[in-house]
Amino acid sequence: MTEAGGCQCGAMRYEVSGAPQHVALCHCQDCRKSSGAPVVAWAAFAEAAFRVTKGEPIAFNSSGQSWRYFCGRCGSGMFYRNAENLPGIVDVQSATLDHPDVFVPDGHIQLAERISWMATAHELPGYQRFPG
Repeated sequence: MTEAGGCQCGAMRYEVSGAPQHVALCHCQDCRKSSGAPVVAWAAFAEAAFRVTKGEPIAFNSSGQSWRYFCGRCGSGMFYRNAENLPGIVDVQSATLDHPDVFVPDGHIQLAERISWMATAHELPGYQRFPG
């Protein structure tokens, strides 16, 4: 199975093949700061199963061996590498996939850094669109 994804403006595209090694929702501060969101969904693939098909990502060293890659035109976060903690792995921000429902998260990670109100966020009322 091959899945494709890309940034918001379309300047960057990528493909992943096969099944991810894991899919998780990350609550770490580094993910929050880079995305502006309380949690980021990731799907981890072997380097050989990932390729950029369009555009040239911008790399940012967010901490230590952590490298975050994003579109230099629209700023969409795309993928992550950390040779020390995740050797041979590319973590794709799975919400950037064309079909993000394909890879279902199997857990939450970095809960030690979770924003406190995220523990009960699922209890909030929901709306199909903006509330009236």
